[in-house]
Amino acid sequence: MSGAMEAANEEKEEEQAVVWGRETVPRVMEIVGARLPQRDLYSLLLTSPWCYRALLSNPQLWQVLDLRETKSAGSRLLAALSLERYKDLKVLNLEFAQDIDDSHLFILKTKGYKSLKGLETLNLNACQKISDRGVEAMTSICPNLLALSLYWNVGLTDNTIKHIVKNCPKIIDLNLSGCKNITDQSLLLIADSFPALEKLNITRCIRLTDNSLLQLLVKCSCLQSLNLYALSSFTDKVYCKIGLLSDLRFLDLCGAQNLTDEGLSCIARCRNLTSLNLTWCVRVTDAGVVAIAQGCNHLEFLSLFGIVGVTDACLEALSKYCSSTLTTLDINGCVGIKRRSREDLLVLFPLLTCFKVHS
Repeated sequence: MSGAMEAANEEKEEEQAVVWGRETVPRVMEIVGARLPQRDLYSLLLTSPWCYRALLSNPQLWQVLDLRETKSAGSRLLAALSLERYKDLKVLNLEFAQDIDDSHLFILKTKGYKSLKGLETLNLNACQKISDRGVEAMTSICPNLLALSLYWNVGLTDNTIKHIVKNCPKIIDLNLSGCKNITDQSLLLIADSFPALEKLNITRCIRLTDNSLLQLLVKCSCLQSLNLYALSSFTDKVYCKIGLLSDLRFLDLCGAQNLTDEGLSCIARCRNLTSLNLTWCVRVTDAGVVAIAQGCNHLEFLSLFGIVGVTDACLEALSKYCSSTLTTLDINGCVGIKRRSREDLLVLFPLLTCFKVHS
């Protein structure tokens, strides 16, 4: 009798194990896997056959390949793309990845990896061993790319933009921050080729002038995010045109030394603006900030850091129109503002949680 009971218990345990492996583990992996960093997913693959099968059975988990800051990233990239699970890759992150250069991208082009045809987001930030030719090789096999980030690739030239325009016609998000060799020629190409552009970052692209940016602002009227950080040569001709961007939500003008109240008053027509960085915009006064307060009453982030020409009057206007939305306000270095203690600011802006953007 006891033998029969033991057999029955063993059979029941086996059935429970099967249910655990076939039903419970896949459900748990589906929930947990979507929330884990990809490197943790790799570790989970090795824990048990059940985890391995459950994770591989969920194709959405393998639409992202994150090799950020990894060593031997070039060889790892080639090895990963040879695996079946990455056949529907959507996002590839190689930011600050080490040991990746043009040769790896040439191999990808030569072998024609089909997994990259559906790629939508590519991050090559700080991959400084990649040249214009490498960008050409990579973009030639990513025809559906929507977002491309090339931050701090200082060796890239206008030829890179020519390749992007030719190979990736669907781009809506482009980060060229720190690409110091980019000229007006590139910006004009972008303006003509990407009318649906939503995000553009040209931080420290110091060879650009008013002429090309004016064309872009007219032709790329769907822009929602524009980063002009550390570009001091633009004038009010450009800043007044920014007012045409009715969908603009994010604008960084840090260091815009030629921005005046006139230009800022035009920017105030961007009614949907939620983030505005005016750090070191030294020609701005109360008049410009008051115009922003009246026109952009959805502001959540505002930096006036280092502007000596503003006073308490601009804070009163901001409080009147933006107190229900503003959560970040930096007025450090604004010596004309006297009521700038944390307690004073919280009376004017009860939702503030951040009082210092720049250190």
